[in-house]
Amino acid sequence: MKENLPACLAWFRPISLSFSFDFVLKYLFLTLFLTFSTLVSTEANPYAVPHLRRQYQQAATNKEAGEKFHKFMAAYTQQNAVVLAYKAAAEAIRARDASMFNKLTYVQQASKQFEQAVKLDADNPEIRFLRLSVESNLPSFLGLSQHVDEDRQFLLDTLLNHPNSGLDAESFGLVRSFLVERGHVSESDAQKLARL
Repeated sequence: MKENLPACLAWFRPISLSFSFDFVLKYLFLTLFLTFSTLVSTEANPYAVPHLRRQYQQAATNKEAGEKFHKFMAAYTQQNAVVLAYKAAAEAIRARDASMFNKLTYVQQASKQFEQAVKLDADNPEIRFLRLSVESNLPSFLGLSQHVDEDRQFLLDTLLNHPNSGLDAESFGLVRSFLVERGHVSESDAQKLARL
């Protein structure tokens, strides 16, 4: 059986069609598989860092969100350093909203959890940011703010190396805003950061 194909489609033959069809099926299957696995992994990992960032920001300003965030983080049992730092931050938020009798206990627990997270990944700027955001708000008489200067300098050095800082754009903006707005950097460093 002779085919009557225009010259521009002469390359399109039944053999090519079956090859193209197989290729298209494989490509379609791979695309669907990757899309589905990405969706499932996002839903299967409620402790994904971008999700935790949003929850932490809400918990930091809202008591009800703080209680919900603490309950959620208390269930975490893995050893991911960044997630452990968010767990420590959730414990500190719990202290903020607790009675006077429990505040110190919760802050001490948060401090131990931060220590564990930093031990697992001391060079992670997000962990250092979370610890700084908690310790810089603690009363100095507690003696639990010993890392403020160290973390502040670490974060400043990290930000000044951006875009090679290891922070994504969202984290970079969050950390920069925190350092500048809370007065953790000098005026000249604030100006340098504003140019980044």
